[in-house]
Amino acid sequence: MRTQTIRYLLAAALAAWPGLLPAQPTAHYEPGIEGIKGPSLPPPGFYIRDYNVIYTADELNDPSGHNLHVQNLNALIYANVPRAIWITPEKLLGGNVGVDALLPLVYTSLKVPPAHFDQSTFGVGDFFAEGTLSWHPKQFDFSVGAGSWAPTGDSAKGLTTRAGKGYWTPMFTAGATWYPDAAKTWAISALSRYEINTQDRDTHITTGDAYTLEWGISKSVIKTIDLGLVGYYQDQITADTHLPAGASSGYNSVAAVGPEINVAFPSCMLFASLRYNYEFMAENRLQGHTIALTLTKKF
Repeated sequence: MRTQTIRYLLAAALAAWPGLLPAQPTAHYEPGIEGIKGPSLPPPGFYIRDYNVIYTADELNDPSGHNLHVQNLNALIYANVPRAIWITPEKLLGGNVGVDALLPLVYTSLKVPPAHFDQSTFGVGDFFAEGTLSWHPKQFDFSVGAGSWAPTGDSAKGLTTRAGKGYWTPMFTAGATWYPDAAKTWAISALSRYEINTQDRDTHITTGDAYTLEWGISKSVIKTIDLGLVGYYQDQITADTHLPAGASSGYNSVAAVGPEINVAFPSCMLFASLRYNYEFMAENRLQGHTIALTLTKKF
């Protein structure tokens, strides 16, 4: 989603700030999508989950995390991401077998006055599908998944606001939620994702692998409402390859923290969560704010 825009933004910024290495944020997966009890997959059934994510930023940081003070820089990204989830009653290794798929719809507005760039685009992003296994022992929820992002979205070489990234990315997921008390009013969770990127069809560069951690600590204040603290960390793990002669691989990372509220509406089998993440650290990329509203309906 926003990483495609950031990637080309950084490349364009080189013209004005020669000391900046050509960094390329690599992850298909948007951090901040999940929060409280993020690793906890639901019981068997069919669900539609709708993610609504807003990202804003007016700060571009160098590899040391210092603000480059790009005048009048403004990035706004809104993504609506419908996701279909089917958790089957079938068992494998003691866990429920599940499948899910999503397709992002992305609006991006990007203004970089020093690069004479001002563009807004709405488009269909890259399709993702995966298989999952989930377990629910007494005080824990565990889940693992394996899937891939497909380059179905429109992409381009150079500075662009197009929604596609232009390459395949297998992604592996594992996470756990721990309920410390018997009544399960407290929850502590961590969800990890590892992405292996393939060669970009537009630039022929293979960007480095990416690791994402999303965590949450929550308390049920009443039966249908959870309040908590959430955050994320995303990091480029390996170097870019197949770079042009003379180019160097630039690593990037970001970390954020913020509040979340979850509300359940049992009578209509609807669940809603609202979270805000403030990015307090970013290296070789934009630093901004993420707001996510997630609606989940069981059918």
